[in-house]
Amino acid sequence: MTADVRKETLGFQTEAKQLLHLMIHSLYSNKEIFLRELISNASDAIDKLRFAALADPGLLEGGGDYRITVDLAKSKKLHTITISDNGIGMNRDEVIENLGTIAKSGTAAFLENLTGDQKKDSQLIGQFGVGFYSAFIVADRVEVHTRKAGEDADQGVLWESHGEAEFTIEAKPRPTRGTSITLFLKKDSQEFADDWRVRSVIKKYSDHISVPVMMAKPPAAPKEGEKPARDAQVEYEAVNAATALWTRPRTEVSDDEYKAFYKHISHDFEDPLTWSHNKVEGKLDYTSLLYLPRKAPFDLWNRDMSRGLKLYVQRTFIMDEAEQFLPLYLRFVKGVVDSNDLSLNVSREILQQDPAVESMRGALIKRVLDMLAKLAKGDDYPVFWKEFGQVLKEGPAEDFANKEKIAKLLRFSTTHTDLETQDQSLENYVSRMPEKQDKIYYVVAENFKTARHSPQLEVFRKKGIEVLLLSDRVDDWLMNHLQEFDGKQFQDVARGALDLGADSDEEKAEQEKLAKESEALVERLAKVLEGRVAEVRATSRLTDSASCLVVGDFDMGAQMRRIMEAAGQPVPESKPILEINPGHPLVKMLDQEADEDRFADLGSLLFDQANLAEGGQLDDPAAYVARLNRLLLQMGKD
Repeated sequence: MTADVRKETLGFQTEAKQLLHLMIHSLYSNKEIFLRELISNASDAIDKLRFAALADPGLLEGGGDYRITVDLAKSKKLHTITISDNGIGMNRDEVIENLGTIAKSGTAAFLENLTGDQKKDSQLIGQFGVGFYSAFIVADRVEVHTRKAGEDADQGVLWESHGEAEFTIEAKPRPTRGTSITLFLKKDSQEFADDWRVRSVIKKYSDHISVPVMMAKPPAAPKEGEKPARDAQVEYEAVNAATALWTRPRTEVSDDEYKAFYKHISHDFEDPLTWSHNKVEGKLDYTSLLYLPRKAPFDLWNRDMSRGLKLYVQRTFIMDEAEQFLPLYLRFVKGVVDSNDLSLNVSREILQQDPAVESMRGALIKRVLDMLAKLAKGDDYPVFWKEFGQVLKEGPAEDFANKEKIAKLLRFSTTHTDLETQDQSLENYVSRMPEKQDKIYYVVAENFKTARHSPQLEVFRKKGIEVLLLSDRVDDWLMNHLQEFDGKQFQDVARGALDLGADSDEEKAEQEKLAKESEALVERLAKVLEGRVAEVRATSRLTDSASCLVVGDFDMGAQMRRIMEAAGQPVPESKPILEINPGHPLVKMLDQEADEDRFADLGSLLFDQANLAEGGQLDDPAAYVARLNRLLLQMGKD
């Protein structure tokens, strides 16, 4: 097989250039993370070879002694650090793809969120994951020499870049498989050519990696009267513990080690909120180590984002993102699962059908929900909820079996505090319910302010009945699947006729009288608004507002309708119900209006105001303005 000997100069992908520039300037105060990232990548390359070699042992090329080597070199002009592995390696096309582009969905949107504030941007970049490009934080030139396992020695590839606009790539023979990355250190980063400094960073970040990270032993001090040996053979020693962390007993693993391992598997900069390390023996035999992150990844809302647990079988790495073990609403969970029951040649298709996987999935879901329930009792839960609360709200629709557990973890804004902060649980709400109240009331709106000031809440505030204020995009979807909690039905206050359940006989009689006295006005309004509303009716739910819109019992909510329309989805046709407050001065004036044209203008204005109050958009804003102007002019004449 003949190697491609061309030396080419190629340009970085636009997003890669942007990220390189931002990383070099934003992460300058945390330079040592480059070593963590490059050693982590080397460990991943070895894991991939282990797995590939199960099907093709020839890829090992006669050597299955996996290791990562870190070599340092100093001279008057150059200080270098080289990280080498004997993992899967790369061919020419893979080098260009992996080192010249950032193949992550949502990259452009991520970069748009960067502010130019180095401190804030460094946190965002940490969520994105810096990987190989972190080398340029400390190096002004980087060389990558690699050869893919199983290919001929002359198929080696040399990649080189100064981390600016371009990189070069050419053929260079390499006798051994794997990858070596040489960093030519900047003058202000030459500390990373110091043996003690590098050893301390490896111990700090990479002690838990199951592959030995080797460094040259410091030369023994010569005995008195002896000269140092010039050509002494270099001996290597492992710097890290080289034991897979999840295989060790919990009592032997420190919190710092758990945190370091989380950063290794997640490429996150922040410590996790919490974790759970558990070994199961019996019908199934597996170990899990699960983490709850502190910060949401940049692509959390991309439902096609890479997700899932790292899967090992009998300590052998199988795949990076085994999504079969946790549902989509728990996609933020990071961790490892190591099974003794699955086959070493297991595939994603087999995972979907294996009954052992289904049992493990159920147990892992329970463990995550238990972690969250425990977290909910402490001070860190608001941190979690702010980052991942909307994702957890997807749970009741996806996981019927655990609906009640998930419901206990949900947090809401309510009229009890009138604060935008979502800090009230359903258990809190139920504990405050009056004895005769048999429903949990809620209102859904486009944003918190609209929900808080919704006309539908007026009678509830008057009677002191608490209402959940829902304004997240997922809330309408959530409430369609969360019909009850603790035996109490949920009731949308803007859906159907109002029934507070606890109304006295006198109040009910008053409502019937109100409806009867308003029959003529309701009939006139219904004719004016024909085609725009399904019905007009008098209501006692309003105390300060003249009108409001409600939806029919079986119609789609306004928020869900807006979301589907924005996404270009077909929406079933339905019209709102207009409810009027007969005691309001504007409605009384309308009832006394004899001029039919003026009545039509006032009636339409009443409808449009109700639409705007719930955050809706007018079908014809110009017509609304024209009506309003006519009425104002008439008022001036009167």
